Amino acid sequence: MDLQEQLRQLFPDHEPENVQKHQIPDAGFWMQDDPIICKYEKRKGKGITLLENYNGTSNDFKKLTQILQREFHVGASAKDDIIILQTSERDRVMTFLKSLGFIVKRVGG
Repeated sequence: MDLQEQLRQLFPDHEPENVQKHQIPDAGFWMQDDPIICKYEKRKGKGITLLENYNGTSNDFKKLTQILQREFHVGASAKDDIIILQTSERDRVMTFLKSLGFIVKRVGG
């Protein structure tokens, strides 16, 4: 018996609300067919996540960078068609991009 079933037994009249944890606005950026390549590197002893192979316009590139920056509360920059996130949580970044509808490919260990 999981927690949801226990709560239903304790409070049979309660109807849970379908509340989304993250409200992501429709950014309207380019959704490509090719996968975004997600890499993990260490620079100056700290882990960073690199996102390569996004071929949208420069405005779409900046929007995606800002959305990732707000979602993960980390520093981010977009240079030379690469998004650099100052986080080592590559799996969370990949899951978030998949929830936006992108195809993501993990590269490296």
